[in-house]
Amino acid sequence: MPNPIRSAVRAVLEGGVELVAAYNRARLPKTPNAFVIGIHEPMREELTLQDLAVIGSIPTQLDGRYLKMGANPVRPASGGHNWFLGDGMVHGLAIKDGKALWYRNRWIGSRTAAAALGRPAAPGPRRGANDTVNTNVVDIGGRAFAVVEAGSFPVELSDTLETQRYNPFEGTLAGSFTGHPHRDPITGETHAIAYDGRVWDAIRHVVVSAAGKVVRDVPIAVQHGPCVHDCAITARFVVVLDLPVTFSMRAVLAGHRFPFRWNSAHRARVGLLPRHGRATDIVWCDVEPCFVFHAVNAFDGEDGRVILDVIAYPTMFASEGGELDTLGRLERWTLDPTTQRVERRVIDQAAQEFPRIDERRFGQRYRYAYTVSVPADGNPQLAGATTLYKHDLETGERRVHPFGEHHVPGEFVFVPASEGAGEDEGWLMGFVIDTAHETTDFAILDARSFEAPPLAIVRLGHRIPPGFHGNWFPTP
Repeated sequence: MPNPIRSAVRAVLEGGVELVAAYNRARLPKTPNAFVIGIHEPMREELTLQDLAVIGSIPTQLDGRYLKMGANPVRPASGGHNWFLGDGMVHGLAIKDGKALWYRNRWIGSRTAAAALGRPAAPGPRRGANDTVNTNVVDIGGRAFAVVEAGSFPVELSDTLETQRYNPFEGTLAGSFTGHPHRDPITGETHAIAYDGRVWDAIRHVVVSAAGKVVRDVPIAVQHGPCVHDCAITARFVVVLDLPVTFSMRAVLAGHRFPFRWNSAHRARVGLLPRHGRATDIVWCDVEPCFVFHAVNAFDGEDGRVILDVIAYPTMFASEGGELDTLGRLERWTLDPTTQRVERRVIDQAAQEFPRIDERRFGQRYRYAYTVSVPADGNPQLAGATTLYKHDLETGERRVHPFGEHHVPGEFVFVPASEGAGEDEGWLMGFVIDTAHETTDFAILDARSFEAPPLAIVRLGHRIPPGFHGNWFPTP
């Protein structure tokens, strides 16, 4: 049972911290934040569009929904804001028989968003005061869940997005979850490394069964409250990224809403946790200080080492305001559990992000990875992000799909052409923003004819902000 005295003391301390933070937040410069203007300007209304126009031909094998999430503040904050904050909005596009049936966008019904919109909040149990969910939409147990790291329970979404329910996997999730869970295609289990912004000395390995219930929740001791955005798995291990971006009370007291900063005093390491092992079984491998938002994939090498492909940054959030301060490049890390060291090799120097693969190969040896270019000047308005990359990790070849000037692609997801299709035999799909016309295209590419024009474009007459992550949900 919780200690009532400790809880009361903590409440007083947190109240004092919030008073100081609010005072300093009011003193922050009132200049427009880069992540609520321009290409990131939030949508102001929920739309329902039907029988959408299609340019080209949608493959008739595609039957399902593409769902994507991002932060879309109902009332954008004036000071201390960050790209990763704000009310969540899910965007959905339904496809069947070569037709685009509908598009819908809906705010996630958190208490804050619902109050601002003047309607009831979504039902279901909450975890703490912050119930914002804004990062990803994933299939767990055959249902669509909106998820976020470091705080709220997931939100279950109906097929049409009209009904929402906060759902901690039918009461089996005891703590926070993650914005980046990964399903093992062999076992059907979903793995997550979860952390909590209020718990600085532990993170957790959480496993959700194919039936959608938590079957494993193992705490892992850490220091300083690290930000762990992603993880990876192999046949033998869960790969844990414990890198030098950690909770910063200084940032909180200064009024910044995003509480993580670069911490040069934090040991950079990658953990190899046996899939069914205890925290004491982890082998920690030291790595040069850097940060990783996204792992591409990992697999076991024949020599006992582990191969991990990542988008790596030299530093991250090193500035006082917590801006994205460096660019990421594609690297291959070789983790040696014997020497407990990580060997890093650059695969591609170009700035890029949002890696995806044929996820039937997740945790296994694979060949192809797909990423999105990032402006070389780090412009938060993504003005130079006009291309997709396709990496052949066997030959080292990089192929490029240009969308053209003023076009900004987001994350593209790979969808196999059939259950037995080969790796790279299928389609890539995602949203592309036309900044010149303030519209959005949903583009479908043939992955094997990567440089060719899209097979189909569904044109939407409004701009969808870049957002974060999306997935394809085939009709059962």
